[in-house]
Amino acid sequence: METRVYVVRHGNTFDTGDVVTRVGGRTDVSLSSSGRAQAELLGRHFAATAFASARSGPLKRTRETARAILSVRADAPELMTDLFLREIDYGPDENRPEDEVVARIGQTALEAWERDAVVPPGWRVDTAALVGNWQETFAELRGQPGNHLVVTSNGIARFALHAAGAARADAKLGTAAWGVFVLEGETARVEAWNVRAPA
Repeated sequence: METRVYVVRHGNTFDTGDVVTRVGGRTDVSLSSSGRAQAELLGRHFAATAFASARSGPLKRTRETARAILSVRADAPELMTDLFLREIDYGPDENRPEDEVVARIGQTALEAWERDAVVPPGWRVDTAALVGNWQETFAELRGQPGNHLVVTSNGIARFALHAAGAARADAKLGTAAWGVFVLEGETARVEAWNVRAPA
């Protein structure tokens, strides 16, 4: 039996009409109403999937999403908390509206972050540590056959690709989307990325 790691991004934290801000590791908000609906849809989608382990970051939005996925099965594992899955720290841009973020750092810097994980000025992100954390997680799960659930944020999830040696320009995970890594020997192969459950 193979070892598969499902890396899931939490659901929406904003609804239509809300002022969207860049919520990072210092902004602990719950899922919005649409985010709760997304989390419930994830639960229905993964209802037939038995998870051998489950972990999430400590923030409400990731824990609520993970619990919605796990709640549909009586045999669900206990949800563990892994601090590195929290979210990145956007420094002076934390919880600021996106237009203010672009005005401060520039569109080019934002695109370099999205495309190449180049950290904009003022953001507090240790990219090497994040890659190392993902490599340690893969190493811990390697040799444990079955499916493993990891719920985190987009800022953290992208570095799982780097840890697998599969960095890509389209590294962003949509809200309530996931990627799948198959652990084979010493490698982590990306089987899928940015997949969403059909409504």
